[in-house]
Amino acid sequence: MSFLFKPQTFGKVASCLSKYIGTTITSQTRKMTLPQSAHLKVYANNIDFSYVKVGNGNQVVLLLPGALGSATSDFLPQLESFDRDNFTVIALDPRGYGTTRPPQRDFPVDFYVRDALDAVRVMEALDYPKYSVLGWSDGGNCACIMASWHPARINKLLVWGSNSFVTPKEHEAYKSIRDIILWSPRMRDPMIQEYGRKQFEAMWHGWVDSFGEMEKDAEGIIDIYRKDLKRIETDTMIIHGMKDRLVPLFQSEYLRDNIANSKLVIWDDGAHNLHLRFHERFKKIAEEFLLDHTTMPSHL
Repeated sequence: MSFLFKPQTFGKVASCLSKYIGTTITSQTRKMTLPQSAHLKVYANNIDFSYVKVGNGNQVVLLLPGALGSATSDFLPQLESFDRDNFTVIALDPRGYGTTRPPQRDFPVDFYVRDALDAVRVMEALDYPKYSVLGWSDGGNCACIMASWHPARINKLLVWGSNSFVTPKEHEAYKSIRDIILWSPRMRDPMIQEYGRKQFEAMWHGWVDSFGEMEKDAEGIIDIYRKDLKRIETDTMIIHGMKDRLVPLFQSEYLRDNIANSKLVIWDDGAHNLHLRFHERFKKIAEEFLLDHTTMPSHL
């Protein structure tokens, strides 16, 4: 099976990738309203993880951010607005991201699996045996791995902007913006402010370079967790924004076609960061899915 970008979209994908990483820090300009008491620490997998907790509901929900992102950079609208009577929301800073530092972030070829295992161990340490997972981009990749390896723990799964494999064209797009000098200052400077220039550059290079070390098949495709999709048993929603220039529609369709109890919802006006730009709409569809209130439409 061959998965290819149209040639004219290649430059757009590369441009969008740097923009996406930048928006994990800059997308929210509102003053943060979370109390300091919501910012907590838990020791798991030999690391002091930072996380944010809001709400006291019976439905426990774990939020997993995208590459180089954190709980508050990627999920501030959800942390502020999710129904706190129905949900207990845990948003994690993965190892080396946000304020889970140390350790210094690195990217071995199995970093997605490592991040997924970290998240499982964090929820064990917090004494949550059963929970739903919402994952954006890289966080959605980790969420799918969690659901495939530990199906009994996962109640429901909601992912968007995620991909179970990487095509040669996608890999070339990653490599084309490895040099942060090519980024616009508007996208680069917030990341430097968050991590420092040296650390940000090392982290970004590590993320891009890791795909060059991963095993590829005869067509040059990298299998992140494609082979694990058949093991996912939980009810799953995949949201795809048709304006997402980073993750093509075929990636979301592949998830739908290979996760047994899954539904693909298309947002015609959604981009990669649809949960930030349209956070009220995202809140409604996510809460309804998690609470089983209604059957989701296939287009929004």
